[in-house]
Amino acid sequence: MNDQTHYNLEICLPAGRYPVHLGPGLLGDAETWAGTLPPGKILIVSDSNVAPLYLDTVKQALGDRPAEILVLPAGETHKTVASWNQVMDKLVEIGALRDATLVALGGGVIGDLAGFAAATYMRGIRFVQAPTTLLAQVDASVGGKTAVNHPAGKNLVGAFHQPAAVIIDSETLNTLPLREYRAGLAEVVKYGVIRDPGFFEWLEQRVDALNEREVHVVLETIARCVRNKADVVAEDEKEHGVRALLNFGHTFAHALETLSGYNRYLHGEAVAIGMVVATTLSEQRGLCALGCATRIAGLLDALGLSLDWPAEISAEAAWEAMAMDKKALDSGLRLILAKGIGDAFVDQSSSQHDIVRAIETHTAATA
Repeated sequence: MNDQTHYNLEICLPAGRYPVHLGPGLLGDAETWAGTLPPGKILIVSDSNVAPLYLDTVKQALGDRPAEILVLPAGETHKTVASWNQVMDKLVEIGALRDATLVALGGGVIGDLAGFAAATYMRGIRFVQAPTTLLAQVDASVGGKTAVNHPAGKNLVGAFHQPAAVIIDSETLNTLPLREYRAGLAEVVKYGVIRDPGFFEWLEQRVDALNEREVHVVLETIARCVRNKADVVAEDEKEHGVRALLNFGHTFAHALETLSGYNRYLHGEAVAIGMVVATTLSEQRGLCALGCATRIAGLLDALGLSLDWPAEISAEAAWEAMAMDKKALDSGLRLILAKGIGDAFVDQSSSQHDIVRAIETHTAATA
């Protein structure tokens, strides 16, 4: 087994490249931070869950570098324009100029929100992702998608804005609640389904180690996810083609999140359900062999994820919410479907009837 504990990865884009540092203890590593933060004012944005755990560690690592702090309420319900405006007000208050750096210390919500603030303040300032949840470490912190939610849909207000660096301290997973950890594993499984069948098999063989958060297995898992995402983003930064595959299960997931008011599901929990529904749809349309959905569901279930579709959200209501998803086009709803494990593709030919039937089939199977 790979016993590597520190990885130095890189995201390479036509406009430039940036590092992804992965390993234990990096939030408190002065050398890592010194190489990441150029002169200019620093604003660290965190939330009420993460700040008490790791804010002091980062401040101590910065040494004599002064940093302003903004702590926001935790949770998806606070990923709003109002919270974005709080970040903007703070940047103005501290006199941040275009050489300022915004540090996002937290999970995917903080990363998306702070990143969007960095994208829009003075038409774009530097920011650094310091993700503290598994989901953010394997997915949300890499690739430059930033956004806030709107009552009509998740991430409807956003921009592409690449971080200057990503600092992944694997030790933050020691304090991550089990539910959050499991939600991150859903995004891990996604990479296997969409493009890496060998990784999917590797995960199936290491369920116990993943559930026990075995250090070297978790580190290798994060590294393999980052490498997969790096390859996709390098090929398609702005989601004109292959990057759309990263949205596997997400259109169904976003409908669940929106219709439940962003307060019932963690993002990864909704994605887990969405992936199985998407594969069920693929099977029903004859696009992939029967059994794929069962195999994916089996791995997700073994990793502790519930796959139940909520009885109070009808398939018709989900369809209407999906039609407002930011990935929908005037020419049709754009879904990511599967031809098999490791082989996903973009589909715009699924009818409303097809989609509703897949949801209803999944609902009946999990009732």
